[in-house]
Amino acid sequence: MHTQKSLIFCCDCIMENQLAKSTEERTFQYQDTLPSLPVPSLEESLKKYLESVKPFANEEEYKKTEEIVKKFQNGVGEKLHQKLLKKAKGKRNWLEEWWLNVAYLDVRIPSQLNVNFAGPAAYIEHYWPPKEGTQLERGSITLWHNFNYWQLLRKEKLPVQKVGNTPLDMDQFRMLFSTCRVPGITRDSVMNYFSTESEGCSPSHVTVLCRGRVFVFDVMHEGCLITPPEICRQLTYIHKRCHSEPDGPGIAALTSEERTQWAKAREYLIGLDPQNLTMLEKIQSSILVYGMSDGSPHVTPEDYSQVTAMILTGDPTVLWGDKSYNLISFSNGVFGCNGDHAPYDGMIIINVSRYVDEKIFENEGKWKGSEKVQNIPLPEELVFTVDEKVLSDIKQAKAQYLKQASDLDIVVYAFTPFGKKLTKKKMLHPDTFVQLALQLAYYRLHGRPGCCYETAITRYFYHGRTETMRSCTVEAVRWCQSMQDPYAHLHERRQKMLQAFAKHNEMMKDCSSGKGFDRHLLGLSLIAKEEGLPVPEIFTDPLFSKSGGGGNFVLSTSLVGYSRTRGLVVPMVHNGYGFFYNIRDDRFVVSCTAWKSCAETDAEKLVQLVFHAFHDMMQLMNTAQL
Repeated sequence: MHTQKSLIFCCDCIMENQLAKSTEERTFQYQDTLPSLPVPSLEESLKKYLESVKPFANEEEYKKTEEIVKKFQNGVGEKLHQKLLKKAKGKRNWLEEWWLNVAYLDVRIPSQLNVNFAGPAAYIEHYWPPKEGTQLERGSITLWHNFNYWQLLRKEKLPVQKVGNTPLDMDQFRMLFSTCRVPGITRDSVMNYFSTESEGCSPSHVTVLCRGRVFVFDVMHEGCLITPPEICRQLTYIHKRCHSEPDGPGIAALTSEERTQWAKAREYLIGLDPQNLTMLEKIQSSILVYGMSDGSPHVTPEDYSQVTAMILTGDPTVLWGDKSYNLISFSNGVFGCNGDHAPYDGMIIINVSRYVDEKIFENEGKWKGSEKVQNIPLPEELVFTVDEKVLSDIKQAKAQYLKQASDLDIVVYAFTPFGKKLTKKKMLHPDTFVQLALQLAYYRLHGRPGCCYETAITRYFYHGRTETMRSCTVEAVRWCQSMQDPYAHLHERRQKMLQAFAKHNEMMKDCSSGKGFDRHLLGLSLIAKEEGLPVPEIFTDPLFSKSGGGGNFVLSTSLVGYSRTRGLVVPMVHNGYGFFYNIRDDRFVVSCTAWKSCAETDAEKLVQLVFHAFHDMMQLMNTAQL
């Protein structure tokens, strides 16, 4: 991770007296005492891997894979495992750098659409229904709450996340603000300019994108955070100028380009005028990027499809695709965010979104403080030096982005007959409930099991991020088959469902506690690559990719928490689905993506079948006792 504590953006930081607060827990205080990420046992990992390929193999294929795995375990696998153990000895997290590079920074496809996550804000469900003419006022309040959260993090007053009494790794929270990916010819890098107050200065300006133009302004004035009326004055100034003067070139669209293309375009841009680099660094180091869109998306509490599509696949000039945090506002006072996945995982942006949502709710969507506006400096416009080549690069970037974006089908619906309350009453884990419903829906739609990636978090460990939890188990498939068998009794179906639940819950526990196998296998394959060895047969075996290995999962899924906040990503493979969901007391909200150009996938149908499965599963719990 390239960390730059940039002096250029130093402000006069006001250090507060920490003595009085020494008894309070500080956000990053447990980082030094967290356990190192363990390397699982080779035997256990291979046993679990073999179990995971079973649903996708006939007897003959399985036997063949079993032999390959045995050979690997007794031969090159053991040698690679020993090398991995040796590597892990010197590091608190043996996976961290590899994962960042392999999963994100080495990837060359356009990351804005293919890697970023995006999601709409839920303010429309309480005090801010869509209403024209509210964009500036609401935007200033939303930004103010975000800047308060930034200050909590700077002062290390954000509560440490825990499971029971066990603290989780908080390092990813450092990557939320003042962080940006920078394109490279063969590998990107991540620039992080954030510092806590005890570490020193941190950039305190925000970038605003509007109609192809770029502005920045400082959010601190004389040592204090500026207020919503003051932020509103800055946004109004930008909005008026952009709506009364010609559009800008839309430099931001370049971030939606293929990575090497963007790296070359960026180098050219810097070569054109060294001031362009200064301006790029201003954007990179800013707390966040705020985009003002002219769009007015349709949205209701039951259907977020259109607004989500506009956040993930809308105008590429209102967000900086490489930025870890983009906040996007629409003319009807609706909001959403979009962020680069490389520096952190979804639960981080969900945490800040939830905080802002709760604050807006607590304050009834209003600012209740002083309306006084101090004489603060007006926003500064960043006017890039461009020529015909830059304008042509922007045009090309927009064209390739809009072509791929128009191929994405996005469905975001709420299932409202019941939610977490009822599933828990029936002693069913709500996350497992959704995962098994998805397995059944996919089985019904496609007539076969769907290899599935569910995100498991490994933040019990130092700099832990995620592990793959493979939801398509032998038990889940047996249950799906019984649901499709007209002769299967209710009792049998229920029994098989409960077995699938138990298996899923046990595997999730294993994955979160460092006993998953996918990252372990990745480590072994990367050691082989680094040693210049031929690719071991286990990784070229057709069953490896057929069961999802090597990033081939047809179902790419994640729980996005138990609040109103939601989000989604694109499918992992062309014939797959992105399927994210949030769980609430009275509803499940599912967000599903699929590529229109793939004839066999259908996001709308899959979601309807998931809802149908919810009813079927609850019915099993209600009627099986009869």
